[in-house]
Amino acid sequence: MSPCASDDLSLAKEVLLKDNLSFVLAKSGKVLFKSKSHGISDLLAMLDSVGRRTEGASLADSIVGRAAALVCVYSKIAAVYGVSMSEGALSIFRVHGVHYEFGTLVPRILNRAKDDVCPFDKAVSGVEDPRVALDRLKSLELG
Repeated sequence: MSPCASDDLSLAKEVLLKDNLSFVLAKSGKVLFKSKSHGISDLLAMLDSVGRRTEGASLADSIVGRAAALVCVYSKIAAVYGVSMSEGALSIFRVHGVHYEFGTLVPRILNRAKDDVCPFDKAVSGVEDPRVALDRLKSLELG
């Protein structure tokens, strides 16, 4: 990981934890996007808002599952910190060479009721192509 990406990841983590946010995107020493909402919709909104400036940026997120990991890979995000990160997300980051850090590693991300797998992770189960994952997630959000 480049020193700049490392500094950006530290900044994103600091803002995430200090301001009690759900995720923060930082690049070149500046916060580009932040959110308090949970779920994948704000990651998708970030793509619409920030566009290709996500390339080389760093993301700190409260919960990083496989769906979020695939969105990060699609967005060419260089480094990701997850307060909670699933084993599926970790494997996506390893395959695609994305630097990752986490507070707690969990087997899977659960839905809000904690009785099943997160619906976004379910939607991309078995999907390896970030573009296909993004299309599935967008259609799930619209549906």
